[in-house]
Amino acid sequence: QLQLVESGGGLVQPGGSLRLSCAASGFTLSTYAIGWFRQAPGKALEGISCISGSSRDDSTYYADSVKGRFTISRDNGKNTVFLQMNSLKPEDTAVYYCAAGPVCVYHTVVARDDNWGQGTQVTVSS
Repeated sequence: QLQLVESGGGLVQPGGSLRLSCAASGFTLSTYAIGWFRQAPGKALEGISCISGSSRDDSTYYADSVKGRFTISRDNGKNTVFLQMNSLKPEDTAVYYCAAGPVCVYHTVVARDDNWGQGTQVTVSS
């Protein structure tokens, strides 16, 4: 059974950094596209980044809102995808989710309902 578990969230001051992890079990993560999403209170779910599967050369994609500040990467040995978040802003405050799907669609991925993690809270505040 495919399972994704996010970790690494927390409270950070504006301008700070966090690294989120999306650990996979039950499947080989490199064969899927993995997307990161976030949902702020009262706002819609927002796709922010995607990394394609190894068959598509691990291409990476970013939403304009995070481009230049966030970096998505994958460690196949750990079966984990990371989201390095730098220069964090209060508007980055949200619950962050990862999801697995067949391909990246720009900076998102279309994932089945059971291919999502449970989320990790990121709060950017002084």
